[in-house]
Amino acid sequence: MSADAAVRTGADAPVLQVSGLTIGLPKGSDRKTAVGDVSFTVGRGEIVCLVGESGSGKSVIAQSVMGLLPRTLPVQGGRIVLEGEDITDAGIGRLRELRATRMSMIFQEPMTALNPVMTCGDQIDEVLQEHTRLSPEERRAKTLAILNEVRLPDPQRIVRSYPHQLSGGQRQRIVIAIALVLDPVLLIADEPTTALDVTTQAQILTLIKDLQARHGTGVLFITHDFGVVAEIAHRVAVLRLGTLVEIGPRDDVLKRPKHDYTKMLIGSVPTHRPRPRTSDATAKVVLETRKLTKTYLDQGWFGKRREVRAAADVNLSVRRGQTLGIVGESGSGKSTVARCIVRLIDPTGGEILLDGQDIAAMSRRTLRPLRQRVQIVFQDPYRSLNPRRTVAEAIIEGPVNFGLSRSDALVRARQLLELVHLDQSALERYPHQFSGGQRQRICIARALAMEPELLIADEAVSALDVSVQAQVLKLLEEIRERLNLAMLFITHDLRVAAQVCDQLAVMSKGEVVEYGPAQDVFESPRHEYTKALFDAAPGRDFEFGAG
Repeated sequence: MSADAAVRTGADAPVLQVSGLTIGLPKGSDRKTAVGDVSFTVGRGEIVCLVGESGSGKSVIAQSVMGLLPRTLPVQGGRIVLEGEDITDAGIGRLRELRATRMSMIFQEPMTALNPVMTCGDQIDEVLQEHTRLSPEERRAKTLAILNEVRLPDPQRIVRSYPHQLSGGQRQRIVIAIALVLDPVLLIADEPTTALDVTTQAQILTLIKDLQARHGTGVLFITHDFGVVAEIAHRVAVLRLGTLVEIGPRDDVLKRPKHDYTKMLIGSVPTHRPRPRTSDATAKVVLETRKLTKTYLDQGWFGKRREVRAAADVNLSVRRGQTLGIVGESGSGKSTVARCIVRLIDPTGGEILLDGQDIAAMSRRTLRPLRQRVQIVFQDPYRSLNPRRTVAEAIIEGPVNFGLSRSDALVRARQLLELVHLDQSALERYPHQFSGGQRQRICIARALAMEPELLIADEAVSALDVSVQAQVLKLLEEIRERLNLAMLFITHDLRVAAQVCDQLAVMSKGEVVEYGPAQDVFESPRHEYTKALFDAAPGRDFEFGAG
């Protein structure tokens, strides 16, 4: 059944009704309110997606419903009604009774949502102990039943496992199990699939839809991924700077948006159709790997010694002015290859040829002069920057370490800020004073300060809003063309890969299973894994409109 055809049986009596919700901000903020006069409902058996850029108020609304807002964000007006009960000003005791029993929340990062020193079974059992009078045997039976329901393999083993012993997708299933074990009427999912690769993401989305349909739960789903919205939403609510600018059925909002802001967001969504691209097949080869291998030894206290091949016989090449994309699931070896090329980790075997010079086995001292020729931009710009250093200090550190005078390095820093479209006043500010997209621009400027021949982007846009992502991708394209850089682009977002890559390598279990021109790989994938990967992408066949 399509999202539009789904019957919203709770439309007349919604499980959640938010009316005129207004949430304040601390004094000195640029805006007066975090959320201003927002109204919407979530019916039983309905999935409502809240979308908007960072700072639009999505997560603030979710936290207000759960009663998790800090005191610095007071509810100044409006009502939050859960199954007919006004919980706007409910006390801590009443909110504790409602959480898990009538409303639950799934957070974005399961590793921070779970207790690392408790087994997964104990964390589910904790909810049952707090909210039921079931016996230990009944609680264990219910725990195993919910683990089966969220389709975790070998529940008997999972209950004894700690979070770090599970994959990211399995950890997220544990969080979902905890949220649904007591059959709440409202489930709030705050970016629950953002950090997952496309196949795991598809499994989690299918799981949430199936469980929601089976239990008749109303779902408030927060995301910035419009592919996910197209896949699961019944209705879509669009937020901008705390204001609800558009709400309606999925197809109306995504195919026929009315508000200019919605049109801008949807216009920023990259398509799965690769852009025709031309690159010089005779250009100089900047990077080549030959049979690149990275093997780890895994040996527990009492277990047998086991070899894990994170990368196996990887052969790649990148020419000047060309972008090579590497795609695959988590654990496929994408980032391992990147870190070997930058020599953040040492390869076990094979060659890494930089301008024909093998750097794979070079000593740290011999390698040092060559490091400036390969630079990397990581996924999380906030963790990549030292919070105690100004932007100027971050950008000039590398060039100064390699012998450039401080005054010349500052001149270069000003030029680079102009190149990444930031004002020169940013030099004297600190990372926390910028948005996520601006911080990523600073990281790009810092990498370019070394005047590299090869720039590696390791999931550099996956954590960004769709509109900011489009800006950063356009910026990277401009820089590649202007500086004639070779670029290695690692991503799990196939829409992004389709737009920026000239060549594409598909990795699975440490091996390159398909390799060739990006347009050929997208339009005529040959390997079964590649086909499965592309088929799993959310909203793959959905046709977005921009007005």
